[in-house]
Amino acid sequence: METNKSEIRLMKGNEALAEAAIRAGLDAYFGYPITPQSEVLEYLTLEIPKRRGIVLQAESEVASINMIYGAAGAGARVMTSSSSPGMSLMQEGISYIAAAELPCLLVNVVRGGPGLGTIQPSQGDYFQATKGGGHGDYRLIVLAPSSVQEMCDFVFDGFKLAEKYRNPTLILSDGALGQMMEKVEFPGDGSLPHQIPAWATTGKKGRERNFITSLHMEPERMEEINLHLQRKYKEIEENEVRYETFEIDDAEIVLVAFGLPARICQKTVELARAKGIKAGLVRPITLFPFPKKIISDLSKKIDRFLVVELNAGQMVEDVMLAANGNCPVHFKGRMGGMLIQPEEVLEEIEKIVEESLTLNAGQE
Repeated sequence: METNKSEIRLMKGNEALAEAAIRAGLDAYFGYPITPQSEVLEYLTLEIPKRRGIVLQAESEVASINMIYGAAGAGARVMTSSSSPGMSLMQEGISYIAAAELPCLLVNVVRGGPGLGTIQPSQGDYFQATKGGGHGDYRLIVLAPSSVQEMCDFVFDGFKLAEKYRNPTLILSDGALGQMMEKVEFPGDGSLPHQIPAWATTGKKGRERNFITSLHMEPERMEEINLHLQRKYKEIEENEVRYETFEIDDAEIVLVAFGLPARICQKTVELARAKGIKAGLVRPITLFPFPKKIISDLSKKIDRFLVVELNAGQMVEDVMLAANGNCPVHFKGRMGGMLIQPEEVLEEIEKIVEESLTLNAGQE
């Protein structure tokens, strides 16, 4: 395989992500199989021995996240992946990694829950991903792909952001994106150079020793660490917000959706406009940092928002906070691994519009 040219292939989302990680210069992957993301581990197990890097199936998700801690501390470019119950097991280790400011890439191919749930797609891990699913005041940078191409692209973006801010980055995917096949364009191998950072624990020969820890017994020191982290998260919020919009210039009702439902909602917008309803769409790409400003600005111009998610209503709370009471915020969701259809969302839009007309007529 040529290493300096891009390549187009037809691949599953999980496999595209794994191939992208190799091309992004992955040094080590530690993980444990769980449906619907097992293809990540399987693909890396087959491909890494032919190319570069280390892949190891740990004895559990708890073990794999602590291996990530150790390898990241030594300056390696590292990644793990799992699905919802497995990510829950990793939360303590993720909190340690965030406190120690170690860059790494995490991937959650979300499945329906709670509990063992189902292997079908869901977005029920939004709170866990964006609010700090473990203990303490920490945040992850969270990217939400909506295509197999972005499953590839966000690996590169994720490593860049993690290393820029010395912070874990999470790709929040779902079981459908992990399993579906689409055309993907890959950059060449080695297109994301990596050097061992000066802070890494690589031995103290010729320099002072480096310490990496999340344990600080003095409360004054622990508060200093927390204040430093909060300043960093503020910097991320100021500089790294990413989102897309569709047909919002004259919109009266704006859909807000992330991941695969955003693609579904784009079709809904087209259907609504064909019926004379001025609908638009905002798609958050970064879930943290959340695109508050575009939501806030729109809330002063439009009639209402409709948030569409594959859960019981999680991102809707962030939309409501950003809208700050300027306009109503409605919600439409599916749970348990059920995908939503464009026509379902259109029906909800028509219901909201009809209720609004009836209310206005009553007030007159």
